[in-house]
Amino acid sequence: MAPAIPSAMDRPHFIGIGGAGMSGIAKILAARGAQVAGSDSRESATAEALRADGVTVHIGHAAEHIAADTSCVIVSSAIREDNPELVAANERGIRLVHRSDALAALMGGLRSLAVAGTHGKTTTTSMLAVALGALDLDPSYAIGGDLDGPGSNARNGDGEIFVAEADESDRSFHKYRPEVAIILNVELDHHANYASMDEIYESFETFVGRIRKGGTLVVSADQAGARELTARVRDQGELNIVTVGESEHADVRIAKINPRGLTSEVTVVMDGKFITFAVAVPGRHYAHNAVAALAAGVALDLPVHNLASALGKYTGVKRRLQLKGEAHGVQVIDSYAHHPTEIAADLEAIRGGAGDGRILVVFQPHLFSRTQELGVEMGEALALADASLVLDVYPAREDPIEGVTSALVVDAARAKAADVTAVHDQAAIPDAVAGMAKPGDLVLTMGAGDVTDLGPHILERISLSRPES
Repeated sequence: MAPAIPSAMDRPHFIGIGGAGMSGIAKILAARGAQVAGSDSRESATAEALRADGVTVHIGHAAEHIAADTSCVIVSSAIREDNPELVAANERGIRLVHRSDALAALMGGLRSLAVAGTHGKTTTTSMLAVALGALDLDPSYAIGGDLDGPGSNARNGDGEIFVAEADESDRSFHKYRPEVAIILNVELDHHANYASMDEIYESFETFVGRIRKGGTLVVSADQAGARELTARVRDQGELNIVTVGESEHADVRIAKINPRGLTSEVTVVMDGKFITFAVAVPGRHYAHNAVAALAAGVALDLPVHNLASALGKYTGVKRRLQLKGEAHGVQVIDSYAHHPTEIAADLEAIRGGAGDGRILVVFQPHLFSRTQELGVEMGEALALADASLVLDVYPAREDPIEGVTSALVVDAARAKAADVTAVHDQAAIPDAVAGMAKPGDLVLTMGAGDVTDLGPHILERISLSRPES
């Protein structure tokens, strides 16, 4: 039975309720009996899914959307200070609750497992949610992406386990007290909040320090940043550290990864025993995510063979190499990859399933600050594709930075002799792709912004163009 909600959150109002993190918390609160309301900038399938759960969702932000009996206003770091609802809440003295504090409160009283890292959090959290559900453990979970439809990013289960994606971008993962934590990798990102790798390490060290006494840290043995972090926290008292990866020194060692088209088979060595299980998504990085999930589940005392089999039930999460459809022999796949490491990993993963076809990418850089710091590396990663179309930077919450444009990405890709074209009109993309694509090709829409919306339009245009086979 899930713990009762704090009285301060019995009538919450969410600013930006349609966001991946916010909507999940709203859904769980509603399931626990809170009268939830909120606002978002536009209509969406997520807003409709929340309404189906009994949540009041306003479109647009206005002070009058906050009801007279609102117990608190829940915000994320993305909400600007001049948001009219935030201004009204401050003027009326309504308690403000950060998204991370709300999630931490929901996790209280349960056996919590938090998944952190620069990349792979959503996938690994999703793998655990699906596997625990397949084992009839009825977990609660909060994920930064939808499993199988709008609103499926969160669940209020009756079981004793709560699995949560732990976001390092604004240090909000410092609020959690997990029994088990996973750290997949540690790299420099979120440049608006972190100025150096030292700050990143300090932030992850604080997160590790929040693990409950006697708890377990599952951490990569392969990735350089994770190894450095492990060395820094090795002497923390009453902490069990389990390393995972292909390194011969890993506690849970990946002995073999057999690619099988857009799936793979993984063999690990754990406590001297070989365990082989299927991973229904492509790529080495997804295999590594599955092994981290396996180790974390074992740390929660779950039977290893049952858990390994249950992990095979995971078939993907929206925007993580999600097949959007096929038209005239051309598959269109959507990828959330926006950091150079993610871009390269997804392109390498998809290469194994492309056969003799080409990989064509429609890439949208995400955030001016990230493009300023990593634009060159983004372009170099795109050189792994056969051809790329690069859109303008998606600003999200940021204002433009002088001199920072998608040209940073395009120029870097061209320096690697890549076939890359800048496209400033997003509406021109479907025609451009239809003119390039041939039967057997794979098209990836890639980025964390609204590039995801292009998939159906590309498929429609390819269908109408009837390319010769």
